[in-house]
Amino acid sequence: MLRVSEQYGEPQMKKTRLSHVIMLGTLVLTGCNDDDNNSQATTDEEVRTLATSHGLNGDPVGTKSIASIDEPLAQLGMKLFYSKGLGGDLDSACVSCHHPIMGGGDNLSLPIGVQAEDPDLIGPGRIHSQAKAVAANMEYDGGPTVPRNAPTTFNLGLWEKGLFHDYRVEVLDNGIRTPDSAFGTADSAAHSLSQAQAMFPVTSAEEMRSDFEKDGSNQDLRVALTERFTSQALPNTWLDEFQAAFNSTDDAQTLITYDNIASALAAYQQSQSFVNSPWNNYVKGDNGALSDAAKRGAKLFYSSVEDGGAECVACHSGDFFTDESFHVLAIPQIGRGKGNGEDGSDDFGRARETGQESDRYAFRTPSLLNIEVTGPYGHDGAYDTLADVVRHHLNPEAAIDNFDFTLGALAQGDVQHEHAESNTRLALQQLQKQQADGSSKLKTVNLSEQQIDDLVAFLETLTDPCVKDRECLTPWIPDTTSTGPDGLQLNGYDEAGNLL
Repeated sequence: MLRVSEQYGEPQMKKTRLSHVIMLGTLVLTGCNDDDNNSQATTDEEVRTLATSHGLNGDPVGTKSIASIDEPLAQLGMKLFYSKGLGGDLDSACVSCHHPIMGGGDNLSLPIGVQAEDPDLIGPGRIHSQAKAVAANMEYDGGPTVPRNAPTTFNLGLWEKGLFHDYRVEVLDNGIRTPDSAFGTADSAAHSLSQAQAMFPVTSAEEMRSDFEKDGSNQDLRVALTERFTSQALPNTWLDEFQAAFNSTDDAQTLITYDNIASALAAYQQSQSFVNSPWNNYVKGDNGALSDAAKRGAKLFYSSVEDGGAECVACHSGDFFTDESFHVLAIPQIGRGKGNGEDGSDDFGRARETGQESDRYAFRTPSLLNIEVTGPYGHDGAYDTLADVVRHHLNPEAAIDNFDFTLGALAQGDVQHEHAESNTRLALQQLQKQQADGSSKLKTVNLSEQQIDDLVAFLETLTDPCVKDRECLTPWIPDTTSTGPDGLQLNGYDEAGNLL
């Protein structure tokens, strides 16, 4: 009997031991899962506490009135935005440097506006034509013609204080100041930031004007451009378009004014409201909207340097991710420059407007919404990647020491760089002076490569998926089989020949 019980008992004991092992393993795995869940819950709690402390609600638009792309005025604005009829030489349009497919910009460090070798090629591959420049008595140096990076048109209607990198269009207590009015003086022709902004790209010789009406004032130029639309020198159906947009039967002379052109352009640009980002969904309560890496990046973004963070929120604050102020970052000074410095190759930024030494090399804090698609980064597009511009913010001196001032690594070729390093060193001196006297918000931060990756992962969650989807962007792009009301619609394509 004993032998029989041993025969049957041994397997039973093995089975029992196996069950205990399985149960123990299950408990261990369950414990690990519990630890992971607890860790994630803790991270979510920490991130939400930070978001709340900074007054975030996930709604950058708030109570602002934003035009819809379906409105007649925005539709007119889109047709104007894509028309080369607003270009002095009929070879450039607003969209030449600001295409929705390219993040509301052109994916170039520095734009080429007028006199492009191929006017319909937008973005990488667009180059300045020497023959066209010489014919127009314009400067040609083989590089891009516009000295600053094209700011995105996305969410343009959310800005409250000013537009352009230097706020040359800015809100005053009694109106809006523009380049047509003295500093600190309101321009009576400016009715809103976006409308005022739309009055000026056409006046820039490098962007759209070329040598058209070169001896005339900005207003003389606008009158001359408007006459193209009111007369039939260039056959068009613009009067029908304006009558529909303004719900009016007025004649062309009354209805087609540059003020109305600017208002329509403003409505179209304001309609480019793209704020439905994973981050905003997370702030509104969706814990699954962000990856673990992005959540870690959010903690770095919102935490102080003293608490182990990067303190990016010091300047990139609020749901719009900007304090709408000016800061010296010493981003490498590449390109033609704005005529400042001993040889004219430098760009003094906000100081060009204010005349204040403290504003030299200071530029507007950009919004970070849709930052994944709005590169290259910096006021002159000196950095091609988010990771590189993040590294610059963390330690500008180290970034400048490691920067290739031959620009051999820059995606856009032929960018002017002869004086780039010397001008950048001057900007760095200005930054270090402000850091020393406590007027700069920029602190030196030491992060690991993993932390930088996490920070970039967070920044990418600030992008609305729509801006990466051609079909979703279709309402902001006119029918590419059409040539528009004047036969001058710019149906752009990329360097591979693909229609945008």
